[in-house]
Amino acid sequence: MKVTIIGSGYVGLVTGACLAELGNSVFCLDVDEKKIALLNAGGVPIYEPGLKELIDRNRAAGRLTFSTDVAASVEHADVQFIAVGTPPDEDGSADLKYVLAAARNIGRHMTGFKVVVDKSTVPVGTGDRVAAAIREELAARGLEDLQFSVVSNPEFLKEGAAVEDFMRPDRIVLGCAPDAAGRHAQAIMRQLYSPFNRNHERTFYMDVRSAEFTKYAANSMLATRISFMNELANLADEVGADIELVRLGIGSDPRIGYSFLYAGAGYGGSCFPKDVQALMRTASAHGKPMRVLEAVEEVNDSQKQVLGNKIVKRFGEDLGGKTFGLWGLAFKPNTDDMREAPSRVLARELISRGATLRVHDPVAMEEARRVLEIDLADIPDGMARLHFCEAQMDVLQGADALVIVTEWKVFRSPDFSQIRSMLKTPVIIDGRNLYEPDAMEEAGIEYHAIGRSSSAR
Repeated sequence: MKVTIIGSGYVGLVTGACLAELGNSVFCLDVDEKKIALLNAGGVPIYEPGLKELIDRNRAAGRLTFSTDVAASVEHADVQFIAVGTPPDEDGSADLKYVLAAARNIGRHMTGFKVVVDKSTVPVGTGDRVAAAIREELAARGLEDLQFSVVSNPEFLKEGAAVEDFMRPDRIVLGCAPDAAGRHAQAIMRQLYSPFNRNHERTFYMDVRSAEFTKYAANSMLATRISFMNELANLADEVGADIELVRLGIGSDPRIGYSFLYAGAGYGGSCFPKDVQALMRTASAHGKPMRVLEAVEEVNDSQKQVLGNKIVKRFGEDLGGKTFGLWGLAFKPNTDDMREAPSRVLARELISRGATLRVHDPVAMEEARRVLEIDLADIPDGMARLHFCEAQMDVLQGADALVIVTEWKVFRSPDFSQIRSMLKTPVIIDGRNLYEPDAMEEAGIEYHAIGRSSSAR
């Protein structure tokens, strides 16, 4: 089949490369000329395991094309995926200007039936707005009778495992209109996704608004689990319980399970913060405040302060003359995404208190340098006290403590004797509970984790 992907960002690139891998002819459009030039030169603007190899293989096979030509992208395929960004607006609602611009471009250039697939994360009711935008453009061309159908097909990709998630989906959600055009669109989408349903049916068919709602509901549920565990962990520190043992105890209940049941330094990234806010905004507009989600967001904002609070409690309010080594900058492992990353909150807090930071991340160093330069712009000599280390053990040079911020696998089994000998004081403050308190005690390391005070005693 022929497919067009509008937007060559995270979702668009993964979707396009994976559909090309299945033998489809995929045209990836983006208005950013620099991004398209980079892709055509063999580069990839984001880090995602396995993605570059997938892109290279399918571009070489002629199944994957990158271009800024809008007219050519509409002409290429009857299936038009809209996978552009929906950044939060000032009030927290999703900004749909890129989605609607993509819809209008389709309306301006289409000459036959199109299936317009909303792959971007969009609020309930966006499908109607996309359809209205296309109809307006068709009317302006005197082509009111030209048929199309808008389908909602939300993505459920985890950064760091997006290629695997796309190629081995646990579910495919398709929201289609109930009319004849919608039934035709559903048949086309069923054919496109048929390779994923050969062993068993993974597709859930529903109306457009329910599909749009499903994406926000899923991310909000996962964010709720994270914030709830973080609140339990903070209480565990106070009452002398071990949150890891609690996690095992409750996660064994099949009604609860273990997924997203880990205490830590708070969630970040491009999805959970934005989607929680957008769903709350939608609810507020309909007079139905989401009180649980309001608490989820409040807890998460507070949780990003926990590591800084632990450092202040151990080393004092004034951190002038102190140096801390940070392992991990990206909001999660296997990505270079720094959006809403807890490391940004921590870096600003420590540097504003006079500390010097030595930091390392396996892949996010370049992006971290860019965003932290912005974050620290109003702090005198802020960037001068932020040192990026290419080797993870180099962050320990002259450091008073090591702080674990992101749970990269490479940080899980370090040489603790070397850590103890290199630090000025053998202290690890672990925001991801990577290590066992008893093992740290045996290694002669003072260990502060999230919700594990009983094991530290």
